[in-house]
Amino acid sequence: MTPVSKEVDARVRGSFARQTIMATLGAEIAAVRAGEVEIVLPFSDRILQQHEFIHAGAVATIADSACGYAALSVMLRDAAVLTTEFKINLLAPAKGERIRAIGRVIRNGKKLVITLGEVFAEEGGTRKQIALIAATMMVIETGAGLRD
Repeated sequence: MTPVSKEVDARVRGSFARQTIMATLGAEIAAVRAGEVEIVLPFSDRILQQHEFIHAGAVATIADSACGYAALSVMLRDAAVLTTEFKINLLAPAKGERIRAIGRVIRNGKKLVITLGEVFAEEGGTRKQIALIAATMMVIETGAGLRD
């Protein structure tokens, strides 16, 4: 994927920093490229479900955000995105040192941006796919009172 300008990188990272859910989960942006964003969620015993796997809600949250920020990375300066729909398939338990969500733009339309994301559990240098997400983002004007 193509690198983004410093301005686009700063825009994506600045918006991400305002998502308090990401700070609550402990997630961080690992990479910003044109039409692709990676978010990493380190293991924490504060986000587990009853079987000691990372909760599916946390997995879906970083997957949705990776897709949304991938879409934002290709938006014009006066436009932003909101998720309108997503479907996630949980393929395996979320366990490992960290979880990595990679969101990619598949179609960048005038009103809708279609994205796909993959989520991997990483442990000891190996990686296993644990989820797949398809998400639709609605293009909005930032002048509508919403921020990036």
